[in-house]
Amino acid sequence: MALPTRRRRWASVLTVTALAVAGGGALACPAGATPQQVSFPTHCIPPAVAGIPPIDGTTTAKITVDNASPKVGDTVTVTYTVVTAAASNPTDLALPADIMTPTGKVTLGGAQNGSVTVTGPKKNDPVPGKGAFPSFSMTGTFTVTSPGAVTLSPGDYNIHTSYILELDTPCTVTNPPAPVSETVTATDSTPVNNRAITLGSASGKPGDGVTVTGSNFTPGASVTLAGRSGATQSADTATVTANAQGAFSGSLVVRDRTTTGVVAYEGGAWSADKGAGPAAYTVVDDTPVPANSQKLTTTVKAGTLSMSQAGDAVQLSAVDFGKGGASAGALRTVTVKDYRGGPAGWSLTGKVTDFTGPGARIDAGKLSWTPACTTKAGSPSTCRTGSAGTVGASGATLASAPDGTLTGGEFTVDAGLSLDVPAFAPPGSYSGVLTLTLT
Repeated sequence: MALPTRRRRWASVLTVTALAVAGGGALACPAGATPQQVSFPTHCIPPAVAGIPPIDGTTTAKITVDNASPKVGDTVTVTYTVVTAAASNPTDLALPADIMTPTGKVTLGGAQNGSVTVTGPKKNDPVPGKGAFPSFSMTGTFTVTSPGAVTLSPGDYNIHTSYILELDTPCTVTNPPAPVSETVTATDSTPVNNRAITLGSASGKPGDGVTVTGSNFTPGASVTLAGRSGATQSADTATVTANAQGAFSGSLVVRDRTTTGVVAYEGGAWSADKGAGPAAYTVVDDTPVPANSQKLTTTVKAGTLSMSQAGDAVQLSAVDFGKGGASAGALRTVTVKDYRGGPAGWSLTGKVTDFTGPGARIDAGKLSWTPACTTKAGSPSTCRTGSAGTVGASGATLASAPDGTLTGGEFTVDAGLSLDVPAFAPPGSYSGVLTLTLT
């Protein structure tokens, strides 16, 4: 009979600690708050009618996004807020409300280069003569084209006023690019394979036909039906054509007595991206025992899915107060043992809490990892490494093994860890809990 498919859920907890050390000072906003407010030198040119020279001052700004963890192809909305402009009202004339229209650029870096054009509404508080321009925000969008960390820095901006005269005050970043205010981590957008098959029976005698029904294949595609013996395709194959709805029903004659499953796929060879299955199938060998012979039978007992880890505490590297940055370390090695047999794969995921410290916290979204996974020689399954990027409170995949005709083996999982500590997080120790779950 076929080995049963069994999934079991395991959870493990790691305590991750980061240190922000040295120096004194206070934090103006909660640690881990995003985005970071940055300041940078700016060169502004007042309107010629003002009769005053260019202004070299400091702009304070921040950037926010509507999605910090997009997929490639997603559109991200960016908001560029100038908290304090380097320029002010260049005239003695008071400016009334709602006459300012700001425009600007946000500079992209890291995994994706370029700029985002942003525009603000025609909306502002009254500005007294020679008074400072009020804070204003501008928005725009960009499409994610590459996976990885994409940095966003404030760029040049222009303040247009429409009152009596149409005037512009352009301001450029003196030493571009300005400091990074926000980072988004993009992941690959992999199409989901929804192809599926069911069998009319789970077993049969050598030479019996089994009905294979499929759905969600490419309409009109030629689909190969094939037997599998463990991880190897057998010589038993048949071909059917998917209808306009991507469905089909066909028969596969199974002669190979070692068959453990049936698959269906598009193209010239089996591919997990364009296939379905394996669906478990057992050939019942009822060949009579010859005279003066004895039929010998043994049983392979299915085991369990389990995990263990080399410790439950990780000490991340210290960072300096006033500088912040990456507090790095390594995940305690996790060993996954899959002794179940059958077609079921597994997935190892993790999620982390906020890091709490001396009256402050660092958001869970600031922790990222770079997974690594190795497979012990001889294992039927192959370990797949999860994507590098943010872990966060919602979690991410550390490693996995796909479903297959016959799965199992031993796997070693590691990951480099990095916590992005804000520059002015109060000095002290910060701790969060990383929970790993195996299913």
